[in-house]
Formats: sequence, structure tokens, C-alpha cells
Amino acid sequence: MELFFLSALITFISFIFISLQILFYKQKSVSTLNPPPGGTGWPVLGETLDFLSTGWKGHPEKFLLDRMIKYSPECFKTNILGQPMAVLCGPLGNKFLFSNENKLATAWWPDSVNKIFPSSLQTNASEEAKKMRKLLPQFLKPEALQRYIGIMDAVAQRHFASGWEHKDEIFVFPLAKTYTFWVACRLFLSIEDPNFMARFVDHFNLLASGIISIPIDFPGTAFNKAIRAAKFIRKELLVIIKQRKLDLAMQKATPTQDILSHMLSVVDENGEHLSELDVADKILGLLIGGHDTASVAITCIVKYLAELPHIYDAVYREQMEIAKSKAPGELLNWEDMQKMKYSWNVACEVLRLAPPLQGAFREAIAEFMYAGFIIPKGWKLYWSVHSTHRNPQCFPNPEKFDPTRFEGEGPAPYTFVPFGGGPRMCPAKEYARLEILVFMHNVVKRFRWEKLIPHEQMVVNPMPIPEKGLPIHLIPY
Repeated sequence: MELFFLSALITFISFIFISLQILFYKQKSVSTLNPPPGGTGWPVLGETLDFLSTGWKGHPEKFLLDRMIKYSPECFKTNILGQPMAVLCGPLGNKFLFSNENKLATAWWPDSVNKIFPSSLQTNASEEAKKMRKLLPQFLKPEALQRYIGIMDAVAQRHFASGWEHKDEIFVFPLAKTYTFWVACRLFLSIEDPNFMARFVDHFNLLASGIISIPIDFPGTAFNKAIRAAKFIRKELLVIIKQRKLDLAMQKATPTQDILSHMLSVVDENGEHLSELDVADKILGLLIGGHDTASVAITCIVKYLAELPHIYDAVYREQMEIAKSKAPGELLNWEDMQKMKYSWNVACEVLRLAPPLQGAFREAIAEFMYAGFIIPKGWKLYWSVHSTHRNPQCFPNPEKFDPTRFEGEGPAPYTFVPFGGGPRMCPAKEYARLEILVFMHNVVKRFRWEKLIPHEQMVVNPMPIPEKGLPIHLIPY
């Protein structure tokens, strides 16, 4: 009898165990039913090296376009930075992600970003980005931007006087970074001392190269160099922050004079101020975003204007009409910016062919279906500018440089996305437009130029930069 009950008990337990296994399998099968096609690459590394190396070789679009052809033009799976990932492609993919922010997907940053910015470890980089967006509107609204134009023009004039004029040959990329960094320091921190800003150049270069990298913190790696560079910059920023707090207390500075004062003055919903480290990390992020992306765009504009003399001539004519309308010493203003329509079309075509940012990551916060494929909750998502910018269905003859694409109504929605889209569209888009146009005005009214390395390669790490810094021969007017 005891044997019978023991056998019955074992049978019952086995039945429950098998039932749970079947239930678990069914639940799991729902999530893995018809995932996107694709490959996952090597163990641990996945396809990270392929993803990065195509950029290092100057063709970042190859990773994406090859897989769109091989697997699906709408969606494919991969594994990047140790994460299973679905890549959503084309204008429909962009629209889906941009329209479902905080519904089906939310911002996600690789571990390398969270570790480089320590304050984000208390929450995460996504939450920090949301906080930043709440702090910026006051300084990026139209009336504020209009005040910045004259400041940008004055900075540009000093920049060209010190770095370009009376020189036969220059390297464009480092000088473009100097210009955008000077503008950012002036508008964000009210700092104009060139010697102060010069101390940061190499550290910002290392930081930009290591933000999106394999997070191996070992001496000599890009990630390790980025961490060390961030520590140096943060230390210097904390000195500035402490002094500004004293100046605010003594009314030597005002809460509205720049972004730093604003951050030190605002309080959260609990009536608490941001910590000094939090402010330092947010300013650091702004300085990276405010100078790296714009400097890449400016460098590429100079590159294309050297290669396409007829485009240069049209930009020159437009800018000289504006220059002739100005009184001696009069700075550029908002009305002048609105007259630079062709120049901005040229800049947009450069942003299409050589976008500073290649795409962005998201995380699925719920399981969903896209293009007939199931994307499990927790998977990382990626959208890339190249799925539309280099797509002949979106831009006919996509390799041709043609600013007329942006005339009239311009490209179809969700095809031209150098600034992202939806709720997470770059909040500094208009700031970048003004900074780029001010540079274009000042450079073409002073010089023509020729490339010294005709076929210099562009390397993406993680932004497109000329391999040798774009040396040019200047021909002053």
C-alpha cells in the first residue's frame, strides 16, 4: 500500500512538473515565435566587431545594407555590444520607433555610456536624458536662439582670425572642433579663455571615441581612455561649478546667464538642487553633443565644397548677398539666417551623406509584432540613418550630391533623420543649424580652398572623421 501511495505521489509530482514545463515552453514559444531573421555572430562579442569595423573602414552603411539584402529590408536581428537586438529599417521602421517612444520602446544606452557618466548609474542614462530635456527648453526656445546668433558670429570671427587667416595650409577637423567648442563654452559656461579651452581638446577626442565602444576597462582600450578623459574633464568642471555657486551667492552671476547657472539654480519636485557631480555630468554631456556632432558636420561641408566647385559658387553667391547688406562690424542676425536657404540645403545634403550620428538604440518595454516578426520584451532595438539616407527608394540616385532634394516640401517623412525623430528628436537641432550656417558664412566670404589629399578616407569612430584631419590649401579673397 505504501508503495502504491509513493508511486501515486511521484506520478502526481511528475504530472505537475511536466505541466509547468509545457506551460513555460508555451509562454516562451510565444516570445520566440517567428523572430526576425538574422545572425548573432560570435559568443559574447556577437556581431559587434563587424558593426564597428565597417565604420573604421569608412563604410558604416555596409553592416546595415548587407543584412537588409540578406535577411529582410524591414527588420533583422543581430547581437551588438552583448545584447540581442532587432534593427528596424526604412521610413516605416523609423516611424514605428519614433511613434512608440515610452509605449513599446524606451531609450537605451550601452554600459559604456553609463560607466563613463557616474551619475547615470544612480538611475540610468535614459532617465538622465529625460532630466536633461526638462532643463534645456529655456535655452533653446526661439527668442534665446536669436540672441545666440551674434555671439556665434563674434566667436567665429575670433576663430578665423586666430586659426585660419594668414595661413597657407590648415587641418580642418581640429579647427572645426575648436570653433564648436568655443561656441559651446561661451553659451553653456560663459567661458571665452582660449587657453582654458585648449586644455580639453585631446581629452574630448578620447572621450568621443570611447563612448560607443566595447566596455573593456583595460589600459590602452578606447573605453579605458574615455573613462580617464571623462574624469579629467569632470574634475575641471567641478572647479568651475564651485566658483559659479559662489558667484551666484554673491550675485556676481545671474541664474539666467547660461545653462550652468540655470542648472545650479533650479530645484526638482522635492525642492532639492542638482548635486555638483550631476551638474558636471550634464554639462559634460552637453559639451560633447554641442561640439562633436557639429564639428563633424562642418568638416564634411568643407570637404564637399572643395570637391564640388559649382556647389561652392552657389553658396558663395548667397552668402555674399548677405555680407554686402551688413554695415561694417554688424553681426549676423535672425533675418540673415532665414536668407540662407540654399546654404542650409547644402548642409542637409551633407548630413544625409555623412551624418554625424549613425543611429540610436532603444529597448523593447513590451513584446510586440513588427513587419510580421515578434520582438521580445527586453530586446534592444536599433535604427540607422543609412536605411533611408542611402536607400534609392527614399533618395533616387543616393550617391549623388544634390541639394535640390530639400527644396519645396523636401524629403518624405521619416526618410531624412540626422537629428532623430519623435519625442527624442535632438532638442538642439536649431542650435546646430545656426552654428553651422554662421560657420559657412564666415568661411566662404574669406576663402576658397583645395584638398591636399584628394582621396582622403572618412573613418567612422563613432562619427565620420577624415583620416588625416582634412588638410586644405587656403586661397584668401
